[in-house]
Amino acid sequence: MSSEATSATSSSVADLPTGEPIPSSATAPLPPKNSSPLTVPSLPRVPSARQIDGFLDHLQRCMSTPSGIDTVLLFICYTSRLGSSVLSSLATRVLHRSAAEWIALITANKTTTVVLSTDKPRATRAAAASLVLASRLKNLSGLLSEARTMLRLWALLGMYGWAKRLISQSLAARRKRGAGAGEKTAGEEVKEVVKQTTLDSAIAYSQLLVCIVFQALENGAYLSSKGVMGWSQEKQNWANKWSARLWGVYVGIDLGRLAAEALNGQKGGITPQWKDNLVRQMAWAPLTMHWGSDKGVVPDWMVGALASIPGVLQMRELWAATA
Repeated sequence: MSSEATSATSSSVADLPTGEPIPSSATAPLPPKNSSPLTVPSLPRVPSARQIDGFLDHLQRCMSTPSGIDTVLLFICYTSRLGSSVLSSLATRVLHRSAAEWIALITANKTTTVVLSTDKPRATRAAAASLVLASRLKNLSGLLSEARTMLRLWALLGMYGWAKRLISQSLAARRKRGAGAGEKTAGEEVKEVVKQTTLDSAIAYSQLLVCIVFQALENGAYLSSKGVMGWSQEKQNWANKWSARLWGVYVGIDLGRLAAEALNGQKGGITPQWKDNLVRQMAWAPLTMHWGSDKGVVPDWMVGALASIPGVLQMRELWAATA
């Protein structure tokens, strides 16, 4: 289940490491006489009209289902939030450093008149433009987050279908256990199957119940914030907080299920899909605690970084499935 709490706060990201400086041609050593001539790297090729058309067709296939739309929005939402945080952090550092340099210059020249130019240095102009872009990316992330919340208003219908499937599977498993119990040579195997089936059913029903309550609280809070329902602001905040906590319960149950599968060697052992599910839920776990607490438990810069992990994983799976 991929969703984010509607009470998510804005985030900022720490500085990214800069690249190594490229040596200038004046200081670079000359190649030996017998060496092959230097090759100039080719420029990136501009995508052709056919490639662009293929990409757009593929993207259309990705967004042909509600779950596909949610995955694409999830990917763009949190990568744009991460990009906003990176740009904002770097630009703020550049502006602070520029201001500190001017203050130091003025302080060091108390007896000298310092002429301030009205032309902004190139780095300052770039930092100001980065702050504008960071603000727009942040607004885009907030818009897409609300769009995903609106899409989840109908999630309770999907949970109704989920409940029907679970009940059908439980009835079929019960009939199978009843038929297998009369076999004389498979007594111990039947007991093991019954034990595993009962545990799987308990996990599935627990997750279903948690998701139903989670979704009902989120729907009520969101509709009330738009004036459709009459919950007070205090009740909306309470519902948002507890919906995030219940989502955390779901994530915890799923992590336990994945751990049990690894220990018992079920479903072919540790598969790439199992690893992706583990990484996805481990990324969501601290965020559910963050959104479910009153003051937050992780730094703001981690929100965009952690939430981008499920977005990238799910987008990669969706892209491969619709190839």
